[in-house]
Amino acid sequence: MLALLPQLGIAAADLAAAFLFLYGLHRMSSPVTAPSGIFVAGIGMAVAVLASFLYAFDVGSAARPDLMVNIALALVALALGGGVAWWSGRTVAMTAMPQMVAIYNGMGGGAAGAIAAVELFGNKAQGMTALGVTLLGALIGAVSLSGSLIAWAKLDGVINKPVRVKGQQVFNGLVLLATVVVGGFIVGAGQDGSGQLSVLTKPGWITVFFGCALVLGILMTLPIGGADMPVVISIFNAFTGLAVGLEGFVLQNPALMIAGMVVGAAGMLLTLLMAKAMNRSVSNVVFTNFGDAPKHKQGAIKGSLKPMAPGDAGIAMRYAASVIIVPGYGLAVAQAQGKLFEFVKLLQAGGVSVKFAVHPVAGRMPGQMDVLLAEAGVPYDLIFQLEDINDQFASTDIALVIGANDVVNPAARTDKSSPIFGMPILNADQAKKVFVVKRGEGKGYAGIVNALFYGDNCNMVYGDAQAVLISMIEAVRGLGLPAAA
Repeated sequence: MLALLPQLGIAAADLAAAFLFLYGLHRMSSPVTAPSGIFVAGIGMAVAVLASFLYAFDVGSAARPDLMVNIALALVALALGGGVAWWSGRTVAMTAMPQMVAIYNGMGGGAAGAIAAVELFGNKAQGMTALGVTLLGALIGAVSLSGSLIAWAKLDGVINKPVRVKGQQVFNGLVLLATVVVGGFIVGAGQDGSGQLSVLTKPGWITVFFGCALVLGILMTLPIGGADMPVVISIFNAFTGLAVGLEGFVLQNPALMIAGMVVGAAGMLLTLLMAKAMNRSVSNVVFTNFGDAPKHKQGAIKGSLKPMAPGDAGIAMRYAASVIIVPGYGLAVAQAQGKLFEFVKLLQAGGVSVKFAVHPVAGRMPGQMDVLLAEAGVPYDLIFQLEDINDQFASTDIALVIGANDVVNPAARTDKSSPIFGMPILNADQAKKVFVVKRGEGKGYAGIVNALFYGDNCNMVYGDAQAVLISMIEAVRGLGLPAAA
């Protein structure tokens, strides 16, 4: 009976962890309950990690001389990993959050690949089904690891532009084919009569398999342009979840299976939604050169850029009846979300109706603008997604665009030669007046000039977003109107 206690404890812990994962994910469906959902899911992960130590006390484990060494190594790894994660989570800047997410995606895929490596090199995956699933998880995990590292390098500026050569997609296909062939050899000819891996496949062919998979992840990600990084991060998030779920199946671990499949399904759904928000398919993101220089010459843009002083723009918004604010990556770069909300409270104190409009692919990470505004304390009921607010721009007095570019470019509706044609955009150009806060006259990720900036109803407010907002706040306060609550 005592010998069954570890197994019962493992089963109970797996069940509890699975429940906490699912309940936490359910609470993440609303911005109001998302923080508690993250906490609940974190508790579930802690339960799953602690339960893994129960395997050490399973039948026969006590006789292993390396038991205490392995437990000690696991504790050291937990301390190091937990310490680094806590420190980095506390200190990372909002502009570096996409890079951190990319790294964490890669680490998850790498962990799944490491589990697969242990199974393969240790002859623990027996039978064609278990071996095939292990290799599939290894492939996906390795691709997620190396691809996420390249995504991190692109987001962090280590790689400044896409790397593309003639025939690249064909070569990538050959690498994928070689990986599949090596995997098929390991599953088929690589087994002896007892179902074990033969000497021929250890360690040579397994090493070749992992090498090909890692190279494939690099080659897949190098040619993708910076504009697609939010979608790429989401794809690798789905890959990581799928790899973890597959390795959970091999290990017969319900917590890993449920967590991996939930993350994989959620990541794939998010990927599809983001691709839809860009009016593109996932294959178009992975296998085309979006973000490169446009092939067709952009049509002539009528009008001129009309600069405006920050103080004048701030006063104009104070006397408006309604204002819609469109946040973009430039707001995150300037770390100006706190000053923005301070300005918003001044407008609200004067009776101005203020709302935020968030595009699904604004920024460099899924949901980055929502997180940025939440960090500043902006109430959730002021934040609206594209489909919920787009019809309101036409009746709005002023649209304030801060650091956004392609997501408000009317060329997406009118210019068939534009790389963003057909992409749903925020209808900021339809507001009665538009103020655009921008550091200069640079182009967006898509590499095209924004026709909105030249519109008759648009004024450019040049400068760093934080400095501009400080000037707006000072100008409004100088009017001597009631202070914000």
